[in-house]
Amino acid sequence: MNDYRINTNYARALLMLAEERGTADRVADDMRTVGDVCAASRELVVVFANPTVPHEKKAAVVRALFADRVGQETMAFLLFVVKKNRSVNLRGISNAYLEQWRELRGIIYTDLVTHQPIDDTARTMVTRMVADHTGKTVELHDRTDSHMLGGFKLEFDHNMYDARIRTKIRKLRIEFAKNEYESKL
Repeated sequence: MNDYRINTNYARALLMLAEERGTADRVADDMRTVGDVCAASRELVVVFANPTVPHEKKAAVVRALFADRVGQETMAFLLFVVKKNRSVNLRGISNAYLEQWRELRGIIYTDLVTHQPIDDTARTMVTRMVADHTGKTVELHDRTDSHMLGGFKLEFDHNMYDARIRTKIRKLRIEFAKNEYESKL
């Protein structure tokens, strides 16, 4: 079974349980925490991926990391995932849960990358434009990239609008490489 199916199946089961109990929003916050912790620690991923580390030690790591950060339901689910030998999939499961939760709530995840931090006016304008285009509530995550020369890159709903200066320069290079303006004498 591939990781995508594993992640979506576990996430779907957790979402169904959380919806039944009325705690889906709180579990979404917990899964954001799990995803952030897994993304921030390469060592944690290595421990979870190592088959020689016993389940009990992995469960102890999960308890130590998340006991005071997540609710009881989420902790029970995390320990169940570790018990089923799927601890390496925790980050993927958390991302899949958030994706399914957003779809259920009519929320669209939007990623905006700029060279410099944007102000609240620009943030509001981008949020409004994406909301008007998609008809959904927007969850905007903006970040900066110091390697970007200028412009911005906006991604949402499997679409990307690339207005980076580097992209425009690359397109100009391609156009000039065609050399259509050179005299053919």
